[in-house]
Amino acid sequence: MNNTAFPPNFLWGASTAGHQVEGNNTNSDIWLIEHVAPTIYAEPSGDACDSLHRWGEDLDIVRDLGLNTYRFSLEWARIEPERGVFSAAMLDYYKRIVEGCHARGLTPLVTFNHFVAPRWFAARGGWDAADAGDYFARFCDRAARHLADGIGYALTLNEPNLMRLLNWLPFAFPPEMAQTEQAMLAAAAKACGTDTFSVANAGKLDDNKLQNMIAGHKAGYAAIKAVRSNLPVGVSLALTDDHAVGENSRRDEKRRDVYAAWLEAAKTGDFIGVQNYERQLIDANGVMPAPQGCERNQMGSEIYPAALEGAIRYAHEATGLPVIITENGLATLNDAQRAAFIPAALAGVARCISDGIPIWGYCHWSLLDNFEWIFGYGPHMGLVEVDRATFKRTAKPSAYVLGNIARRNSL
Repeated sequence: MNNTAFPPNFLWGASTAGHQVEGNNTNSDIWLIEHVAPTIYAEPSGDACDSLHRWGEDLDIVRDLGLNTYRFSLEWARIEPERGVFSAAMLDYYKRIVEGCHARGLTPLVTFNHFVAPRWFAARGGWDAADAGDYFARFCDRAARHLADGIGYALTLNEPNLMRLLNWLPFAFPPEMAQTEQAMLAAAAKACGTDTFSVANAGKLDDNKLQNMIAGHKAGYAAIKAVRSNLPVGVSLALTDDHAVGENSRRDEKRRDVYAAWLEAAKTGDFIGVQNYERQLIDANGVMPAPQGCERNQMGSEIYPAALEGAIRYAHEATGLPVIITENGLATLNDAQRAAFIPAALAGVARCISDGIPIWGYCHWSLLDNFEWIFGYGPHMGLVEVDRATFKRTAKPSAYVLGNIARRNSL
C-alpha cells in the first residue's frame, strides 16, 4: 500500500443525527428546551432538513457522491415516546433506512443515542437518575431486536464527554449563558410538572452523571451484543488535539478531566469513534487563544486539519482499539476552506494507517447543513447545502472532493 492509499473496504461516509435533520421531534427533551423561555437556543429545530420524509434522497446523494457509508442516529423519543410504549411504526421507519442503505450499497453506521432522549426520560432526571442506564439498555434491546441484523457498525452514545470538554472552551460561551441554561432547564421541569429536567448536552456533567452514562454505555453495549454478538459496537468521544505549551502545562489535567474515564469505558467496545474538530494549545493557565493570524472557521476557531491525526493517535494509544472517525469537519460559509480541509485531514489519517494504527473508516460531519443545537441554522457544516424554504439539496464542491477520494480509495 502506498502512503496515500487506504485499506480495502475502508468506510467512506457522511454523518447525520436524527434531531438535527429529521424535523418535528416533538416528544424529545431538546424540542422542549428549544421552546421554553428563557432558552439558550438561537432558534427551534422545526422541520430541520425534513429528512424524516427525504431520507431516500439523502441516501441517493451519499451513493452518488461515491461514498459507501451513511452514519445516522435512532431517535429514542420517536421509538419510545412514553415510558414503556414502543412504536412499531417508527422502528419500521428506521428499518427502511437500514434497508435503503443496503439497496444503495451503503453500510449503515447507526448511533443508538445522539444526545437527544424522550421528554419523559429527561423529566425523571435523565442521566442523573441512578437507573438511567437500565432504561437506555431496554431501548437498545428493543431497537437492536428490530434493526441489528442490517446494521454494519453501531455506537451506543455520541460524545458523552462533551459537557466536560466545553468547560475547556472558555472563549466559546459567555459566563451568563450558564445562568440562562439553568433557568431554561428549570422552565422545562416546570412545564413537565417535575422537580428536575436533565439533558445530555446541557448542564453540568458531574461525577454522578458521568458514572451513570458510563453504566449506560456498558449496559447498552451488552444489550446490543446480546441480540447480535458479531455486530461491532463502540462509543464516540469528542477529542481535541491537545498541545502542551511551556512549563507546567495543564494539558494532562485536561485529559484526566475530559477523557480519562471515557477512554477506560470505551474499552468496553469493539472500536472507538473519534470526533475531532480542532486543536487546543494549553499552557500553565489553561487553554490559550488561537495563534494570531491563523485561518479561522465560521465559529472563530483555528482551522487545523492535522488535529485529527493527533486525536486518533491519542485515542488509539489510550485504548488499543481500532478507530472509526465518526465526525470531522468545520463550519464555514466558504466551501473552499472545506475543500482544502478534507484532503489535509485525510493525509494525517493516511500517516496513522502507515504507522500501523487500525482505522476502519472516515465519516465527515456533516452530510447536510443542519440544525447545530444552540446555534440553530447559523453554522454551515454540510457537504450539501439545504434551502431553508424548499429543502432542496445541492452538493457543494467539497462534497465531490471527498467523493473522488472515496472512489479512488486514495488521496
